Amino acid sequence: MNKKDRDKLILKYAPLVKSIVDRIACKVPGHVAERDDLINVGVIGLISALEKFDKGRNVQFETYARFRIRGAVLDELRARDWQPRSARNKDARIEKAMLALQRQLGRPPDEAEVAEYMDLSLEDYHQLLDEASGVSLLSSEDLPPDYCEKYAAYDVLEKMDQGSPLSILARGEVKKILKDAIGALPDKEKLVLSLYYYEELTMKEIGCVLKLTESRVCQLHSQAVLRLRGRVKELR
Repeated sequence: MNKKDRDKLILKYAPLVKSIVDRIACKVPGHVAERDDLINVGVIGLISALEKFDKGRNVQFETYARFRIRGAVLDELRARDWQPRSARNKDARIEKAMLALQRQLGRPPDEAEVAEYMDLSLEDYHQLLDEASGVSLLSSEDLPPDYCEKYAAYDVLEKMDQGSPLSILARGEVKKILKDAIGALPDKEKLVLSLYYYEELTMKEIGCVLKLTESRVCQLHSQAVLRLRGRVKELR
């Protein structure tokens, strides 16, 4: 591809870069990164997608580009290590409780069970979810970009933890674990992930669809991500 053609495609997909950056930037404190800086990083991800895209794969370019753009932006944020230790600790507490109950019950625990296990009221448990990290990050390089299941598993993974347990897994194992883990999620959490990552609705829009508050949708989203992260880490 010559420079002229590449520049045309960069202009064509510039709105995609801005859209992805806006969705991520709204969850990140303003002092961590300027929006324009993240857009520049996103453009680098787009260029990488243009250079590495394989037309022989059963995946559309825009899907692949989203993967590369989002991955570039999230990896940049991950490198800045912006997430407070307190938020990580809260994530870890919930994740540990969910994983222990999953093993004990042989199924994903519901919220009341997690709250009881943590010796919290349901209200306090919801507060803990609210205080947990807004955006958790995971480098997604180990995930194949052509893995485009309905619930966009690689998108979900990009919202998870710093430090990748995936490096020890074969790609086929990752795909199977994610597919099974997403399939085992409670229906409402699965629907939230689908609407957010696949349909690209905002949390507020999802709340309107499900007749829930935006805060409640955020809680369900965080809970689903923590469930998935725990299942992946279990394989360490």
